[in-house]
Amino acid sequence: MTTTRGILDGYRVIDCSIAQAGPFAAQRLGDLGADVIKVEPTGGEWQRFAAAGGAKGNRINVSFLSLNRNKRSLAVDLKSEGGREVVRELIAGADVFLQNYRPGVAARLGLDYESLREINPAIVYVSISGYGEDGPYRDRPGQDMLLQAMTGSMLSGGRDGEPPRAAGLFLADGITASTAFEGVLAALLHRERTGEGQHVSVNMLDALTTLQMQELSVFTAGHVPQTRGAEPNAHVYIRAPYGVFATSDHYIALAFADLETLGRVFDEPELLGLDPEEHGWTHRDELFALVEKHLKKRTTKEWLELLLAEGVWVGPVYGYAQLVDDPQVRHNGTFVDYDHPTEGRVKTPGFPYRFGRTPARIDRGAPLVGEHSSEILAELGVDAERTAELFASGAVAETRA
Repeated sequence: MTTTRGILDGYRVIDCSIAQAGPFAAQRLGDLGADVIKVEPTGGEWQRFAAAGGAKGNRINVSFLSLNRNKRSLAVDLKSEGGREVVRELIAGADVFLQNYRPGVAARLGLDYESLREINPAIVYVSISGYGEDGPYRDRPGQDMLLQAMTGSMLSGGRDGEPPRAAGLFLADGITASTAFEGVLAALLHRERTGEGQHVSVNMLDALTTLQMQELSVFTAGHVPQTRGAEPNAHVYIRAPYGVFATSDHYIALAFADLETLGRVFDEPELLGLDPEEHGWTHRDELFALVEKHLKKRTTKEWLELLLAEGVWVGPVYGYAQLVDDPQVRHNGTFVDYDHPTEGRVKTPGFPYRFGRTPARIDRGAPLVGEHSSEILAELGVDAERTAELFASGAVAETRA
């Protein structure tokens, strides 16, 4: 284990979240040095049994592995008084509590903000929901693709008349996790200044909507309609040519290309002398089709070399295999490798930030269910007799590595 001090060393986070948004936010806190205790059911959190892509792993599937590093696991039955009492004892010495229960569940368990601040007034309490803590949609399922569809982003690209297409990543979950992470850091800074804890509410609907700050402002303040064209322009509010174009062997991404430059490179008189700020808006479909006609004449590699030399904003369209092996990605150290006690050598995305003095780190991989239950109980001062009673009653469970 590294001796480098993390920014959040000394802070304790109680993670009662499931699936992706909550666990990812808590993992980010753990990457910065916080002691993150994942409180999960005695049978294990739901994500342990839902492996994306069928990547089941040895004892921990890859989905769970990817979202729960730098955490310790305490397996408790929150339906039992013994289990709830253990969590309340944890709260008394914690800095952050994070949950994404369905609305009303936290209150039924006695784990709502009002209950926990009586135990610890300085607690930073973070609740994550799909649509908000209240309101007409509070009980709707907060699933990633459903939020992408509702927040309008699917209709900002692609062809008119064709079905909208979801992003190829869990976009709503990812931005909600980052929003919750930001909220925790801001609330901790406030607490450092004032001593006050507070309730931080984050929902997927608002997180993904506000991510579209520019686009929605163009619609609401600029009064420009969201209109797709006949060609698959990558964004309704950006002038052509802008999007992904077919080459003779694959695809290439082209952004904000100067029409005069393209006309010269393509030897295409129709592009010469055009004003991109005028024609790029009024003839988007025609420009897209004309540019793609020329790009189909050469390979992606040939176009990259030629167009980059001309200063055109252009790039490759990668799959994951090409991304992982890209020289800039290797240079940045975007992926990290570490040894996991049950899953072996693991390679995953690392950290999206760099700190000169307090680098993010991996101290441990994702835990087994309740792997640290005895350790955490001992830290709470629970004696051997009570520990044995908790295990015997099923209020707390443990799995050996």
